[in-house]
Amino acid sequence: MNLATLLREHATQRGGQVALRTKEKSLTWSELDAHVDRSASALLGAGATKVAIVLPNTIEFVVALLGAMRAGVLAIPVNPGFTERELRHVITDSGADLVIDPDHPLSLDSVTPVNELPEVADDSVALLLYTSGTEGTPKGAMLTHGALIANHRQIAEIKPPIMSESDVVLLALPLFHAYGLNSGLGAVIWYGACGIVTTESDPVATAGLIALHRITVAVGVPPMYRAWGELPNGPELLRSLRLAVCGAAALDPADASRFTQRTGVAVHIGYGLTETAPVLTSTLASGSIKPGSIGKPLPGVSLKLVNAFGEMSDDDPGYGADDEGEIVVRGDNLFVGYWPDRRGGPGQDGWWRTGDVAYADADGDLFIVDRIGELIIVNGFNVYPAEVEQVLTAHPAVAEAAVLGVADPATGHAVHAYVVRSDSAVTDDELQAHCAANLARFKRPATIEFVDELPHSAIGKVRKKLLRDES
Repeated sequence: MNLATLLREHATQRGGQVALRTKEKSLTWSELDAHVDRSASALLGAGATKVAIVLPNTIEFVVALLGAMRAGVLAIPVNPGFTERELRHVITDSGADLVIDPDHPLSLDSVTPVNELPEVADDSVALLLYTSGTEGTPKGAMLTHGALIANHRQIAEIKPPIMSESDVVLLALPLFHAYGLNSGLGAVIWYGACGIVTTESDPVATAGLIALHRITVAVGVPPMYRAWGELPNGPELLRSLRLAVCGAAALDPADASRFTQRTGVAVHIGYGLTETAPVLTSTLASGSIKPGSIGKPLPGVSLKLVNAFGEMSDDDPGYGADDEGEIVVRGDNLFVGYWPDRRGGPGQDGWWRTGDVAYADADGDLFIVDRIGELIIVNGFNVYPAEVEQVLTAHPAVAEAAVLGVADPATGHAVHAYVVRSDSAVTDDELQAHCAANLARFKRPATIEFVDELPHSAIGKVRKKLLRDES
């Protein structure tokens, strides 16, 4: 089973029902299935083995993605906001032999579907999702068809069921991101619901879509709930909502409370990573929502909190009250490693270290404490300081740079850069323009601080802890 075969089932069972809507058009399940057949045939006809999909949230993105899955072609969803340098890295590293973007669409008008499509194994890799992870250069997390489906099976074990085919789901989160792709689009396909696909991110526009289409399920991130909770006519526009889920970054409890007070809808918090397809824990699995909590592990997800001296043995009972440590997980939803050699994946025992530190309260509900290492998460997107530092130091007027994440009420974290200039005439605006040419918007420094020198260790390494202590 995979998302493309589920689509086929819905086309057979509820073919006339609307599967996807955008501002311009809608497709029934039967129509979407036919489009995907032609997409799969076009990819096979082109001899594609790995296809980079560089598109915004459109039906064309969905058709290309599901067509690749149906054809057994490795799909590589890419942020269309990437600069040429960033895009070149993904294309080169993945070895993509076909790129679909607005200038190079997959033409389906003249395609005749092939009679027999290949059988796609559950354990074959469906997606390469590029993430900075814990290294400076973005790397492709290899997610199998089985891992994507496993995450829906795990969520489906939560009782009572959280969704059904009668739901209408807002798909405003980027579909190239694991959260928007599988928790959003994947859920629509799993349940046979209806997805409203949009590139809109403005709170007024998305709230208007919720009212227009009577959307019942919002899959969102903290800035969306913060903004919706402050809309003067929010309660009226959002009255069709019955389920609100939030992930990718921490939601301020005050923002969650304001949203709930104004709409009557509780915001359920989830936690996960690209490498886990993506959900690991949720307050939906906990049965209660506590301020700041990420809930409990999904059914079928094993989770341990391991301190610096802990061992991950199979007889370890997991975690208990007042435990604190790195989140270590095991489950069918885990990736198999990073492209191309599966390095960094789960160990032979199936356990994988997330790099996040959490603690459990007396009820076993989990709370994130910190991130091991230096990864910065901006609106749920990974930003590794080394990449930003490399871009900054490539400017001829920059002698040295150090990048840290700082708390930001709107995005969770923001990128702050310390810069030592070799030419004192260079300005903040010049460096920001340099960054804009080489980094996606979410990776760019929100602030640049010029300093005379950076603190170094005896071996010449920048002592970022001292910078954090001073910030």
